[in-house]
Amino acid sequence: MSDAGAPGAVAHRASRALGWSLLNTLVARLGTLAIGIVLARVLAPSDFGVFAIATVTMLAVLSFNELGVSLAIVRWPDDPARIAPTVNTISVATSAFLTILLVVCAPWISAGLGDVRATPVVQVMALAILINGLVATPAAMLQREFMQKQRAIADQTNAWLGAGVSLVLALAGMGAMSLAVGRLVGSIVSAGMLWRWSPAPYRFGWDRDVARRLVAFGAPLAVASIVVFASGYADQIIVGSQLGAEALGFYVLAFNLASWPVSIFSQPLRAVAPAAFAKLQHDGEAMVRNFLRVLRLLSVVAVPACLAISGAATPVITFLYGAKWLPAADILVFLAALAVARIWFELVYDYLVVLGRSGSVLVIQAIWFLAAVPAMLAGVALIGAPGAALGQLVVVVVVVLPCYLIVLRRAGVKTTAFVAAVIVPTLAGLALCCGCWLISRSVSPPILAAVAAGASALVVIVALAAWRRDDVRLVRRAMKGGAR
Repeated sequence: MSDAGAPGAVAHRASRALGWSLLNTLVARLGTLAIGIVLARVLAPSDFGVFAIATVTMLAVLSFNELGVSLAIVRWPDDPARIAPTVNTISVATSAFLTILLVVCAPWISAGLGDVRATPVVQVMALAILINGLVATPAAMLQREFMQKQRAIADQTNAWLGAGVSLVLALAGMGAMSLAVGRLVGSIVSAGMLWRWSPAPYRFGWDRDVARRLVAFGAPLAVASIVVFASGYADQIIVGSQLGAEALGFYVLAFNLASWPVSIFSQPLRAVAPAAFAKLQHDGEAMVRNFLRVLRLLSVVAVPACLAISGAATPVITFLYGAKWLPAADILVFLAALAVARIWFELVYDYLVVLGRSGSVLVIQAIWFLAAVPAMLAGVALIGAPGAALGQLVVVVVVVLPCYLIVLRRAGVKTTAFVAAVIVPTLAGLALCCGCWLISRSVSPPILAAVAAGASALVVIVALAAWRRDDVRLVRRAMKGGAR
């Protein structure tokens, strides 16, 4: 008898999957940063903006294109071969319909988001929706079987092949279309690899009872995904529709750079923290204690890094991307500061979900969205693209953070304990931000200012880590235990 389903075997496979998933995330983020730097040197801000219009449109449709039914493959308790043919039929049919609809509506969508020149780029990117529907089941099967090594190889092939094609076409003068074609080529090759490695044969079929259950399961997930998309991309939609493609290009570049610390610092801890919290959920005091310990350590590393980028935004943008991208620095000042709150909130989200308070999280997300939209519109009207980032930052500090603190207090985490965990790293980060701003004004060329700001951030992080060395040792031990 096979022992593949034994607890020890499952734990071993899950551990290997976790390692490959983390490696895939890290390489992808570093690769995206490097690719973005190279392409930004070749393309104009308006090209990035046009591509951003197409990307936002594509992501909006991808948030619900297969109605969420592919996730049922991962969670199905029995042999997924029974439902796979029906999942394929639903995924491909809905994706094909949405692809055609997007191709037809591309001129109106592009005009509404700020630049009608994005029309052919949107139409090319629409084909990625069909590809996504075609590979939904193979991708879910790989996830179900913990085949993250194969998924990582496919994802990295997608990213690097697409980037290479985009760079060649950009050098040939194809502008924003080079990015769309590169993305499409990478997606096609990656799809072929996912099909090749899928543990189950790819077949179409239809079972009415299965279809009814799949739609009932997936529809709420699709709706939730739309809400998440609206919350995550409302700023880009507002900037593009109000200010046009060039302003959106500056905004997207600043957003991508500000998101880098969020991914690097949050992802490893988020891979371990929920499991660690879950093991302690019957010991409320220990759970609170460990939540605060992880929060302190996360703040020690993330807060200085993010606020250093905020303070040194001008030399960082100039050094990495060139002087033509300098307007993005004014946006990065606020988005990098906002990244601190995003990192805190992701940890709080995991903690509250383990406690079964996902409803409270959904309410806070809705409040955040409803408050942020008018704030961003007002900010854009007053100071342009930086106003969208500033509006979000104000809402986070004045509205969202107090809401999370109220819910945490009801969950046993006192507000004073939360503040005590983050106050020293935050004060150190604010002082570092001011120091990096002074460096950016007094040191030249930009490369020296950026290096000096980075070195200053490293010194502050090392000093704070030495101050909390007991937390560092405990979390390292926990991460090793989680991997095993």
